[in-house]
Amino acid sequence: QVQLVEDGGGLVQPGGSLRLSCAASGLTFSDAAMAWFRQAPGKEREIVAAVNWGAPVKYYAEFVKGRFTISRNNAENTVSLQMNSLKPEDTAVYYCTTRNGDLSRSRVDYHYWGQGTQVTVSS
Repeated sequence: QVQLVEDGGGLVQPGGSLRLSCAASGLTFSDAAMAWFRQAPGKEREIVAAVNWGAPVKYYAEFVKGRFTISRNNAENTVSLQMNSLKPEDTAVYYCTTRNGDLSRSRVDYHYWGQGTQVTVSS
């Protein structure tokens, strides 16, 4: 059974930083693409960043480029999202997700989801 457990959300002031982490179990982690999506109230879930099983291949949504960094550790079965220069519009529930094969930008291509972690950016 695949399990994804996120950690690291919280309240931060604009311009601050947070690091989200996701621990995966029950899958062949080194064969799986990993991604972070987010969902704000009243909005659809959208992709933030993704990393292929071969870590050099990454994708970032335009609105986080230069601010967020996704990384994975295949030895520890974890994926992280370092978020810098946070803005109020980054406030959302952030979800870790995975799929077999190459990364995708579409949420329907991802098979397993974590429970989500709340990120709130406010002064």
